[in-house]
Order: sequence, then structure tokens, then C-alpha cells
Amino acid sequence: MSEYNSADELSPLVQVKQHNIALLFANYLTSLDIDAKVQKYDSDYVIYCASNKIDQAKEIFAEFIADPYQEKYQQAAWQSGQVSQVQDNSPSLITSFKQQFLAHAGVVTLTVFALCWLVFIASLLGFARPTFELLHFYPKLTIEAFFDSPLRLLGPALFHFSWLHIVFNTMWWWQLGGSVERTLGKGALINLFLITALVSNLGQFMVSGPNFGGLSGVVYGLVGYVWWYGWLAPEKGLMISKPIIGFLLFWLLLGYADVLPVNMANTAHLLGLVSGCLLAAVNVLLMKRH
Repeated sequence: MSEYNSADELSPLVQVKQHNIALLFANYLTSLDIDAKVQKYDSDYVIYCASNKIDQAKEIFAEFIADPYQEKYQQAAWQSGQVSQVQDNSPSLITSFKQQFLAHAGVVTLTVFALCWLVFIASLLGFARPTFELLHFYPKLTIEAFFDSPLRLLGPALFHFSWLHIVFNTMWWWQLGGSVERTLGKGALINLFLITALVSNLGQFMVSGPNFGGLSGVVYGLVGYVWWYGWLAPEKGLMISKPIIGFLLFWLLLGYADVLPVNMANTAHLLGLVSGCLLAAVNVLLMKRH
């Protein structure tokens, strides 16, 4: 792949108003082996690309700007882990991160993300016991208990026990949940959350009782859903890389091997994964029938 040493070898391609849009497209060009960068010009941003690829880049931009939040553009930016060059008077790193964070996630993704963190912060401030009592699964599952507190059927998914626990779960929720919401809509993510949380919570309760919590059953549901949806309907652009699938499946096996220093809700993880896979298969089947 060729390299450039100065801006003279790049040509201005297009000028846009939004910083995150400019960065997103520049990262996408880079993923296609087309050298690109972003520079601020007055209140706008100019995208530069390799001079010998300018015609190709124009065609790509025409497709991009019609729907800049397609999964393939988000995936390219996520996997590259790179930020295009911007002049010193560009927005701060924190502002840029906030823009990209919000651009990837929709209302449903951000709502569940915020609820998990609000519950965790309340626990840190001394309200761990009343919060857990409000959200933890029923000591005994009965019709009366359900009607008395229906929230507790899903509540354990929102309660986390440590920093590592909540950071791991909510970042995977943001990444995968945001992808589902952007690609398939709010309804798809709401259904996925409700079904995987319900299945994983009920399964874990039947195996180990009511003392468990965390979004990891839902996260594994998302993994299964995105994995199978990408396999069965690749044209939608919803996908997860094989190394990530391998890592999370290996982590699931480690939990069952009981070699980790923390207690794992293994049944919730497994049932979340299976329910996510099956839900993806059903959704793709219904989509293709219509």
C-alpha cells in the first residue's frame, strides 16, 4: 500500500458541516486503502483523499452521504481504531468522542446504558441493598409475586456488582446494541432486550436461585443475534468478527470450567446466546417471507 508524505499528494474531495461525518467517511476511505484526512476550514470540515483515487472516492461519497450511519461505515471506524488528522482548532478529543459515542447509539441503546450506570452509581452511594431488593429476581416465582412487582422479572439485568462487570457489559451493549438499533430499528432492539433478559433471568433463577445480576445474558444474546443475522442476511451489513465470537465463546467455556476468580452466571450467558441466535433466525425468516 502506498504512503504519502505531505498534504500536496492529497486533493480536497468534499466539504461538510459535521465533524463526526467527516471523520467517519475518512476512516471508511482508509479502510479501503485510500489515503484520507480531515482539515477544518472556517466552520466546516474538508475531506482530503489521494489524488489518484479522487474519482473513486466521489462515487463512494455519493453512496455514503445517502445513509452515513450504515453498519459498514460504523464497523470500519470501530475496527480501525484510528482518528483522522484534524487541525489544532478542531473540537477537543472529548467532544469528538462524545459525538461518535452518540452517533453510534440510538435512544434504546442509550436508555439501557444509562439505567445500568444509574443503578450502579446508586449502589456506590450507599443504596446497594434497597436497589438490589427492588431489582433482584423473586425469591419464589408466583403469579402474585409477578403482579406485585413485574419489574423484577427483568430487573437483574440492570444490577452490576463491580466496575469490571458494568464496564464490560455496558460497552458491549453500546457497541452491539447500537449496531442493531441503527440497522434494524428501535423495535428490534427492544424485543431483543426483553426476550434475552427474560430467558436468561428465568434460566439462571431455576439453576441457582434469585441472587444474580448483570447485563451479560443480554450481551450474549446480542452476540448470538448479530452473529446469526450477519450469517443469514449479510446484505444488511450487521456483523461481528470471528475473533470476537471466538473470544466470547471461550470466555463462556471458562465460566463452565470454573477456573475464573469470579462467580459467573453461566446459565444466563448460555441461554442468552441461544435465544439471541434463534431470534435472529426467526427474524430473518420472517423478513425473507415478506
